[in-house]
Amino acid sequence: MSLHELTATRNDGKEEGLDSYKGKVLLVVNTASQCGFTPQYKGLQELYTKHREKGFEVLGFPCDQFGHQEPGSDEEIHSFCERNFGVTFPLFKKIEVNGDNTHPVFEYLKKNAPGLLGQRIKWNFTKFLVDGQGKVIKRYAPTTTPEKIESDIKELLEAK
Repeated sequence: MSLHELTATRNDGKEEGLDSYKGKVLLVVNTASQCGFTPQYKGLQELYTKHREKGFEVLGFPCDQFGHQEPGSDEEIHSFCERNFGVTFPLFKKIEVNGDNTHPVFEYLKKNAPGLLGQRIKWNFTKFLVDGQGKVIKRYAPTTTPEKIESDIKELLEAK
């Protein structure tokens, strides 16, 4: 199985097959608007802007499971990200990343790249680097800034 076999609902309510990202390097992130790591949106957008033309995408999945730090509606989240950080990368509908209602995208990511807590997400802004074939390459802690991931992204883009 690959990530490309799954679907997710975009922030605007449209269902999207992740096969539309075949051949692209992805950074999949569970996000939140009221978290101490929220300023990472700026770095994520910078990576997206810098490497998009080379086949790179950031996929943001808002989640409200950690300290109720993403209380807004999908529309409010989109507006907040656009207004405060100029986010233009794809944002998806708010989801759960742990527990019985874990979204299939995060089930797949966690299974293929367990972290310190095994197949659980520790906090907002956990990041997963995925290659063009939909295979999880690496998992990054919430404290790992987007800038620290750039060399890994470049390496995957050059290997395409």
